[in-house]
Amino acid sequence: MDDQLSNDHAVLGKLLGEVLDALEAGDLARSHARLDLFWARLAMHIRAEHLHLFPAILRNAKDTSGVNTGAVLSQPEILSAIEQLRSDHDFFMHELGGAMETMRELLASKDRPSTERDLKPVRARVVAIAERLATHNTLEESHVYLWTNTLLTKDEQQELEMLVHGELGNLPPRFKER
Repeated sequence: MDDQLSNDHAVLGKLLGEVLDALEAGDLARSHARLDLFWARLAMHIRAEHLHLFPAILRNAKDTSGVNTGAVLSQPEILSAIEQLRSDHDFFMHELGGAMETMRELLASKDRPSTERDLKPVRARVVAIAERLATHNTLEESHVYLWTNTLLTKDEQQELEMLVHGELGNLPPRFKER
């Protein structure tokens, strides 16, 4: 399961790089398309964590003696980490929503005096997301994803993997039609 979500981080990182490249080039249409796809894919990833990963960890965090390894995890550590990740997710979605709103306004505008200048606030938001995402992904990959091996039984891990896989494959219809 941790490989599945970590691999998705790599895919999201590549998409984020494409967004930044398009913004740097001042390509409004490409910037919008790549940002929209990144936003949708990140939302899918977040949904998988909120609906399946976090509840599975929290459900099993009551007994922190460790199902498989005997490792001791601190319940406050688990709760704090998940609270931080949820806060990050809120930040990402808020900033991406604002960036997309700006992009839509720019695309709808008949008067485009300076695309490069107009894209600066979008780029600033995307850079802030990228910076926070780096720390966020490290917390997930080096701690939270690994907790499933400690807190969940093999059957629970397999079920979680299947549920996460379903969410990560649930691309919004607007992208399936392309």
